[in-house]
Amino acid sequence: MATGGSETPVLLLGCLLLLVNSVAVASQDSVSFNRSSFPEGFIFGTASASYQYEGAAQEGGKGPSTWDVFTQRYPGKIKDHSNGDVADDSYHKYQEDVGIMKEMGLDAYRFSISWPRLLPHGKLSRGVNEEGIIYYNGLINELISNGMRPFVTLFHWDLPQALEDEYGGFLSPHIIDDFRDYAELCYREFGNRVKHWITLNEPWSLSIGGYDLGIHAPGRCSKFVGNCSSGNSATEPYLAGHHQLLAHAAAVKVYKDKYQASQKGKIGITLVSHWMVPFSKDVSNYVAAQRALDFMFGWFMQPLAYGHYPKSMRSLLGNRLPEFSKEQSVMVKGSFDFLGLNYYTANYAANSPYSNSVNKSYFTDFHANLMGVRHGVPIGQKTGSAWLYMYPRGIWELLLLTKKRYNNPTIYITENGVSEVNNDTLTLEEALKDNMRIEYHRRHLIFIRKAIKEGVDVRGYFAWSLLDNFEWGDGYTVRFGINYVDYKNGLKRYPKHSAIWFKKFLQR
Repeated sequence: MATGGSETPVLLLGCLLLLVNSVAVASQDSVSFNRSSFPEGFIFGTASASYQYEGAAQEGGKGPSTWDVFTQRYPGKIKDHSNGDVADDSYHKYQEDVGIMKEMGLDAYRFSISWPRLLPHGKLSRGVNEEGIIYYNGLINELISNGMRPFVTLFHWDLPQALEDEYGGFLSPHIIDDFRDYAELCYREFGNRVKHWITLNEPWSLSIGGYDLGIHAPGRCSKFVGNCSSGNSATEPYLAGHHQLLAHAAAVKVYKDKYQASQKGKIGITLVSHWMVPFSKDVSNYVAAQRALDFMFGWFMQPLAYGHYPKSMRSLLGNRLPEFSKEQSVMVKGSFDFLGLNYYTANYAANSPYSNSVNKSYFTDFHANLMGVRHGVPIGQKTGSAWLYMYPRGIWELLLLTKKRYNNPTIYITENGVSEVNNDTLTLEEALKDNMRIEYHRRHLIFIRKAIKEGVDVRGYFAWSLLDNFEWGDGYTVRFGINYVDYKNGLKRYPKHSAIWFKKFLQR
C-alpha cells in the first residue's frame, strides 16, 4: 500500500525521534556504565601467561619447558608453525607494558611465573636460577611502584621438560611434591609483596589439550583421537586432572601452614567453563547440558567444594576416574580462599546415545554433542576463533550456578576476552578498530554487575589479554589483545579502540 504525502512527514519525524532516542540511550549507557557501576574496591586488570608473553626462551638461565619442546617437536600442531621463543618479549619489555597498564588506569596485572625459569631442572634440590628470581622481582616491584597489584599464577601450562622426561609430569604423583616445593620457593621470594596467588590455570585445558586431544603440550592422546606418538585418551586426562588437584591442595597447605599468617595474602585456583545451553526443550538435552557442565566445571569445582568428583563422572567413568583417599579428600575440600573463573563462550548441548565402543575418550564419556550452531544459526556472534561465540548471558548463568551449587565463593573473573583473525592485509589504523571487542567486554561486564546485584561475590575482572600474543595451537593467527603488537616491526605496542574504551571506563 502506497503512503499518502501527508503521512510521510509524520513517519519521518517518528523515525527521527526513534533515532535520537537510541543515540541518547547509548550515550547515557556509555556515561553511566563505568567503574563506579561496580562495588567499591572492585579490581580491574588484564591477564597474561609466561609462555605466551615472555619470550627469552633460552635466556636468563631458563630451562626448557614442555611448550618449548612441543612446538619444536610438533610444529605442525601449531597453525602457523610458530612458537613462543620470542612471543611479546615481555622479558625485556615488561617496564613498557606496565606503563601501558598504568596509562589505562588498571588496578592489577595477572601474570604467571615460568616454573623452568626459576627451576631449570624442575626440582628445588637441583638448583634455583637467580636470574629468574631477579626478573620476577623486577616485574613485581615495577607493578607495585606504579600502583598495581600483582596477581600471580604459579603454573600456566609450561612445565619443566626435565620433569616430563623423568617421570611423565602430571601423570605421576611425584609432581605433587615438586610443585609444592616450587610454590614454596615463590612464597619465600615474592610473598612479602604478592597478596593474591593462583596455583593452577585451567586444569581442564591442560588435561584435555595435553592428554585427550594431544593438541597442547605434552601432546599425548590415543591413536584414534589424533596424531600422537603415545598416550591414552580414556585414562590419562583424568589422571592428569587428579594430580593437578592434589598438587594444588599441597601448595595451598604449605602456604596456609607456613606463610599466610605473616604474609597476609590469599590463595586460590583458576578454573574455566563454557556455559551449556540445552539444544532443545527435550529433557534428555537438559540432562546432557548438566553432564557437560559436570565434566568441564564440576570435574574440578566439586572436589574443591565437597572433596569428591561429580556423581555423573563417577558413574560413567568407573575405575577410569581416580579416587581420593580420605586424607586427600580432606586436603582438597575447601582448599581455596577465592575462585578464579575464566569464561569465554557457550555451547549447545545435545544428548548423545550411549555406545559400547572400545574407543573411549573424554569427549565420548559425557554423552553430549557440543556445538556452536543450531539449525544453521550460531549461538552468538562469530569471532576469530572457531570455538568462540559471543554469549555474554553465559557468564551470568555460570556465576549464579557457582553461587547456588558451590556455597557462594569469592570469585575473580581471571580471564574474559575475544579473538579476531590476524589479517595482514589491514592497515594499522584498520587493525586498531576492534569494536566487536568493546561490545564483548561491555556486555559481559553488564552481566557480571547483574550477578553481583543478585548476591554473587565477584571481586574483580581481568580482561584477556593485555597484548596480542602466542595463542597456543593457533599461534599468531588470532589476536586477543586490547593492545596491538606489530610482530613485523620490533613488537611495537599500539592501543586498540578497546584499550581506549577501557581507559575511559576506568576513569574515576
